[in-house]
Parts: sequence; structure tokens; C-alpha cells
Amino acid sequence: MHALPAPENFRLHIEPDSGIGWLLFDRAHKRNAFNLAMWRALPEAVETLTQQANNVRVIVLRGLGGHFGAGADIAEFETVRAGRAAEDYDRIHERSLKALEQAHVPTIAMVEGYCLGGGLAIALACDLRISADDALFALPPARLGLAFPLDALARLRTILSAAHAAELLFTGERFDASWALRTGLINAAYPAKELEAHVRKRALRIAANAPLSLKYAKAAIAALWSGRLNEERGTLQALARACYESADYEEGRRAFLERRTPVFRGR
Repeated sequence: MHALPAPENFRLHIEPDSGIGWLLFDRAHKRNAFNLAMWRALPEAVETLTQQANNVRVIVLRGLGGHFGAGADIAEFETVRAGRAAEDYDRIHERSLKALEQAHVPTIAMVEGYCLGGGLAIALACDLRISADDALFALPPARLGLAFPLDALARLRTILSAAHAAELLFTGERFDASWALRTGLINAAYPAKELEAHVRKRALRIAANAPLSLKYAKAAIAALWSGRLNEERGTLQALARACYESADYEEGRRAFLERRTPVFRGR
């Protein structure tokens, strides 16, 4: 594998907060365009949050400064995404997205402003995408002479029809939140000033549910929508068994009978 330089001036923050693990992109001067150092740091950030099982039940990804992510940082492409080095870049890029996609807890992309290229690839690797009503979405590889990675396209395939995916890829144009909502690219859209409150409410609702049930549901959705049910059946059965054998299942039953809110411990 070819050595790749590590660009400076990247910032990726993690902030656990009442069951929510906030993963914040802080490169506002570049509209949160991801550089190589950020791609490299993303898996560790996700792992750090998911290891805090008692404190983090759901991860929310957000770009600071008004934009989710304007794609990959084109300014460094000449050195890190040219020739054979491009293959290494793509491997690092995909490893980051897989770490997010395979996180054991649900993930939400809180989308503001630009969600373009690599930024949209990150959002596609999340379980839910909740957007401001003035956000913009695009896949511009055709305008740069690039190919959008196959694994990222596979994620897009589970969400959009072939015609809508073609519209994104063939035109490279920016589509608004109403288009994204109509095509199923996003789950919901809210006025920008209300977005954080709505995302927090949704995240807290998820965080209040039984973690083992959420882990099973996420794995089952991934297996079913990828056509890997037969390969993953044993794993899914074990996850389901863990739910039935858990203290949380007993707590859920008792809370229902006692007409109170359950307190789940993830065990």
C-alpha cells in the first residue's frame, strides 16, 4: 500500500450527551469538506462513541458552520487521489463509511446546507437522514471526471430508484430538500431553525428504547435490504435470542404492566 500524506487542520469532535453521541465536523472554512485526515479519523471517532454503551445509544452526525459536508477536499486530490495513490484513498474512504454503517447503534445524519459528494456518501452510510428544508444534495463526480465508489452506490441503491440515482449521477446538479424528501433520500425535512430540536427529539426517542432490540433491528435491516439474510441468519437469531434472554425484556414487560416508562440498561 502506498503511503499517503496526512493533511493538517482537520477537526472531528465527539460529544456524548444524554444518550446521544454527537459526532461533529468542524471545518467550516471549507464547508466541512472532508480531507484525508478526517477520513482516517472517522472510524476511531465512531468506535469511541459506540464503546460508551451506557452513555451513547444513538449517534448524530452534524457539520458545524451551517453545512453538513461539501464533499471531499478537492484541493488535496492532486497529491492523495491521483494515480495509484487514488486506490489507497478509496480504501481509506470506504473503511470510514463501513465503520459508520456497521456501528452497533443507530445513526442519524443531521443535514444542513451542502450535502455533496463525500458528504452525501457519509449521510448514506447513516440509518436516518433528517434535513433542513433549505439543504442541497448532489453527487458531482461526473463534473470532476471521477467515478462514485461502488460501495457508496450500493448504499444509494437501497434508498433510491435507479431513475433517481441516475438523475443525481448523470446531471451532477444540486437538488433541494423537497426533491430529497419526495424520492426518499431523506426521512424528514424541517425549517432550519427547528432542525436541531427535531433531531434531538428523534434521537432521544431512539435512545430511550432497548439497546439490544435496536442492535437486532439494525442488523436485520442491513441483512434483508442487502439480500444477505441467509448468510446472516445465524447471527440474527443469536441477536434475537439475546433480546429474549435480557433483563431489558423483563423490564419492558414490567414497565408495561405497571404503566410506567421502562429504564433499559442494555443487558
